[in-house]
Amino acid sequence: MITLKTPEQIERMKKAGQLVAECHKAMAPMIRPGVTTLEIDAFMERFIRERGGIPMTIGYKGYPFATCASVNDVIAHGFPNRTPLKEGDIVTIDTVAQLDGWAADSAWTYAVGRISKQAEKLMRVTRECLELGIRQAVVGNRIGDVMSVVQNHAESNGFSVVRDLLGHGIGREIHEEPSFPHIGKPGKGFRLKEGMVLTIEPMINEGTYYMLIDADGWTARTVDGKLSAQYEHTVAITEDGPVVLTDQG
Repeated sequence: MITLKTPEQIERMKKAGQLVAECHKAMAPMIRPGVTTLEIDAFMERFIRERGGIPMTIGYKGYPFATCASVNDVIAHGFPNRTPLKEGDIVTIDTVAQLDGWAADSAWTYAVGRISKQAEKLMRVTRECLELGIRQAVVGNRIGDVMSVVQNHAESNGFSVVRDLLGHGIGREIHEEPSFPHIGKPGKGFRLKEGMVLTIEPMINEGTYYMLIDADGWTARTVDGKLSAQYEHTVAITEDGPVVLTDQG
């Protein structure tokens, strides 16, 4: 069942969203060759807790960390580790914070030092996919209207959209109904209603959209070893248009 949020509840979620946004902004200067994703994870956990929040991914279905740290060919759910990031890597940092009982979720892909032109293009196009999708997230549209622009933009630039990992509703819990892929056709799928709060989080691959899961049961990576990028916001559907609750300003 899809749970619609009141304007007051959305305001509470916005506070959680701003905590997540501030956490990303504070962490971003750490992204450089030599730092480890485990150090980034520790920083983000501490940042969230010191401001009264709860890192919601810790213990979620057994997941042990405050962040997902996905490097290069890892699409999502990568475990933070002690391997230093190196020049030319790209890394997606994804975190969920709960504040006063409400959750917000945001992922961002970061360049480590100087990266290739192709990696730059992948990151740019993925962020554009997110922005184009958000513009379509208005009352009365269907989810296919949102995701068709995401899919068309990615594919027209020579990339592919991951099918097997989904966007979702969010509120009291990390994952609420509905769940949906980031592909679609205009006029298809559920209709967007005032009070829905969704994650829009396109995962865009340099090569094929097919993926595999590592032996840890979490880490999703491209089957061809090519790069993947992701940008994610928590978005409220309101009568005044989409409101990005995790906006970094």
